Amino acid sequence: MERTLNIGGKSMRMRASALIPRLYRFKFGRDLIKDMSQLEETYKKAMSAKEDATDEGRTFSALDLTIFENVAWVMAKAADPDIPGDPDEWLDGIDGVFSIYEVLPQILELWVAGLETTSTPRKK
Repeated sequence: MERTLNIGGKSMRMRASALIPRLYRFKFGRDLIKDMSQLEETYKKAMSAKEDATDEGRTFSALDLTIFENVAWVMAKAADPDIPGDPDEWLDGIDGVFSIYEVLPQILELWVAGLETTSTPRKK
């Protein structure tokens, strides 16, 4: 599944496929499925937290932000092999702020859509 997202004022293609967890594991040595679950949980807590700025659930940790950036890069790289081969270079090429609150919901949606099966079972 592929979609075009608006990141830093630029349209960028992102792709979720069976290859994404493998690329992520080889590049970062981490389990994408676990990391995506962690990101989704943290995002839900952040969105459901009260308006109190001292609420611990409102913020993402540095690890969460790194995972988010790495996932975004892997999905972008899978959609467009011509982007830089390193997440740091890719992020440096994005003008403005790369907001986790704007982009993460779209990445999560793409990830979930990519997990859904499109085949129908033969037996019922």
